[in-house]
Amino acid sequence: MNNSFISDDKIHEECGVFGEYSLSGENVSHDIYYGLIALQHRGQEAAGIAVSDTTGPMGNLRLKKDMGLVNEVFAAEDLESLHGDIGVGHVRYSTTGGSTRENAQPIAMNYIKGSLALVHNGNIVNASDLKTKQMYRGLAHYTTSDTEVLAYEIIGERVESATIEEAIKKAASKLRGGYAVIVMSPRKMVGVRDPFGIKPLMLGRKKNTYILASESAAIRSVGGEIIRDVEPGEIITITKDGVSSDSSLCTKTRAHCIFEYIYFARNDSVMDGIEIHDARVKAGRALARESAVDADIVVGVPDSGLAAAEGYALESGIPFALAFHKNSYIGRSFIKPTDEERRTAVHMKLSVLRHVVEGKRIVIIDDSIVRGTTMKQLIEMLREAGAKEVHVRISSPPFLYPCYYGTDVPTSSQLIASEHSSEEVRERVGADSLQYLRIEDFKTMVGDLPLCTACFSNNYPV
Repeated sequence: MNNSFISDDKIHEECGVFGEYSLSGENVSHDIYYGLIALQHRGQEAAGIAVSDTTGPMGNLRLKKDMGLVNEVFAAEDLESLHGDIGVGHVRYSTTGGSTRENAQPIAMNYIKGSLALVHNGNIVNASDLKTKQMYRGLAHYTTSDTEVLAYEIIGERVESATIEEAIKKAASKLRGGYAVIVMSPRKMVGVRDPFGIKPLMLGRKKNTYILASESAAIRSVGGEIIRDVEPGEIITITKDGVSSDSSLCTKTRAHCIFEYIYFARNDSVMDGIEIHDARVKAGRALARESAVDADIVVGVPDSGLAAAEGYALESGIPFALAFHKNSYIGRSFIKPTDEERRTAVHMKLSVLRHVVEGKRIVIIDDSIVRGTTMKQLIEMLREAGAKEVHVRISSPPFLYPCYYGTDVPTSSQLIASEHSSEEVRERVGADSLQYLRIEDFKTMVGDLPLCTACFSNNYPV
């Protein structure tokens, strides 16, 4: 997990997944590595890759995973040893299961009919019920994560199923929650997305190689082209004969996670037909229309608030300015065990460009306020640099409720907006004014795309 001070006060996505199958027999490990680099923003705690050779003997699966960033886990010799024409990869930020190497993914298992490796983004909310039934059937005893529960569920169904995709379909029909899963068997790669579309999954292609990934940016990072989003509830199977689809678990009810568009997804990704950067600019424009203020400059918190700040400036006519210099080399191991060291970390991670803000009335834009500690420190830095006024605008509504679908929204007691009124939050962070995006403005961002807004509205789809 990234221990930078900004990361401590952000909502975290749980994971990113990437899978590749070369129908012409080329090695896929290098592409998976670069795909995971492109998905690093979705999880910085652990990384892993599993590969297999479809022309070799059954059960020739090779795996490496460990705690750390992708480029810390894998050296060049690791990628050479991970030789295969089919493989899956994963980056993790844990919301269920402990922060240990054992809970890093892929999950790889051998069983009576072969082997599989599985990567998973999301959270299975009925995992404990499934685990109880598995224990009764003698399948699992010491599983610690919902991903392992899912793997055992697939294996249990595989014993009585003709194909791996049939087993995955039977297992998926029992799942409740938000998930995107890629399963690699010795000869096939199967992707499945939850019926609500809470978690993203995309299908792409690079010459004679098919790709499944959490985001379009990861597919493009390896030179691939986007085919389409995997439909909510759809099961995609890739074999040596190409791609097939099973839509029998699809439903009409959709609930795409709004926070993909607010913060999680990379700015250059396209998700369910929505350009991420464009959606964030539109959010900033909506903020400017609903919460105008007299000011001299608009600034964004790097990097999460920059696109919305661009939109606010465009709509309001107030000039956009870069007020912060970000030090990108403060990494995961930057530990801050005391309050004094945390305060020092603020100035090491970000510094204010004094000549930009001195004597200015400032609108500062960020995607969210979670605990409030980050915004408070940023406002203090701006005032120390001579800012006359600091007006806060947030490109999401107030966080009021936890998320159960694989997003690290803490309990309501840890959400500052759940415990305090907007005026109290303004006073606590030290702003001259504070306004949030309205839930009804989501339509401006993403049009008619059906959304999960549970963390703002308490309306849970599952």
